[in-house]
Amino acid sequence: MTNDQPNQGRSPEEQSGFVFRDKRRIDPETGGMRANTQEPAEEPAPAAPGSTEAADAGELDRLRKELEERTKDVQRIQAEYVNYRRRVDRDRQGLETQAVAKVLQALLPVLDDLDRAREHGELQGGFKAVADALEKTTTGLGLERYGEEGEDFDPTIHEALTHEYSPDVEGIVCSRIYQPGYRVGPRVLRAARVAVTEAEGGVVPASVEGALSADDQASGEPATDEKPE
Repeated sequence: MTNDQPNQGRSPEEQSGFVFRDKRRIDPETGGMRANTQEPAEEPAPAAPGSTEAADAGELDRLRKELEERTKDVQRIQAEYVNYRRRVDRDRQGLETQAVAKVLQALLPVLDDLDRAREHGELQGGFKAVADALEKTTTGLGLERYGEEGEDFDPTIHEALTHEYSPDVEGIVCSRIYQPGYRVGPRVLRAARVAVTEAEGGVVPASVEGALSADDQASGEPATDEKPE
C-alpha cells in the first residue's frame, strides 16, 4: 500500500512539482482589475566591502591626471603666446628702426651741406634757425655724428682714404676727417672718411691697405704709401 500522506493538502500543481502563477491583471471570473500582481523587484546586491572606496579613489586619480594634462596644455599655450608677443614686438621695433634709419640716411647730404655752410660762415638768420631745428630733430631720432681727429682708426666705422707715417703718433690714428660718419645706435649709416696716420716703422694693416686699394681702383690711380726719410 502506497503512502500518499506527504501529498495530502497540496494542490495538483504542487504535487506534480510545477507551480503556476496567474499574473493576469483582469480577473477572468469577475472581469475586474486585480491588485498589482508584479513580484517585488529584487534589491541590488550590496557592494563588497571596500569596492566603493576603490572606485572613488580610481576616479579621483583619473581626474587628477586630466587636471595635470590640462594645466600643462594651458602653460604651453601661454608660453607660446608670450614668445609670439616678443617676436612681434621685436619685429615691429626692427621695422621702425629700419624706417627711421632710411629717412635719416636720405638726410645725410643735407647735413653735409649745412656743415659746409657753417664752415664758410653762411649759417645766419632764419637759415641758421632751420639748420638748428633740423639737427635737433635728427639727434632726437637717434642720429649720432662721429669722427674726430686723433681718434683710433677702426675699420668697422672708418673708411681710410689716405695713409702716411709719422713719428709723432702711436699706433694708427685718424689724422684728418674728410667726411664725418653717422650711425643710429650700433648701426652705421655712413662710415667716416678719414686720413690714416701710423707710427713710423709700422706695417700697413690689411684693413687699411684694402680700403686704399678699393679707393684707388675706383679713382683709377695706383695706391702709394709715402714713408718719411
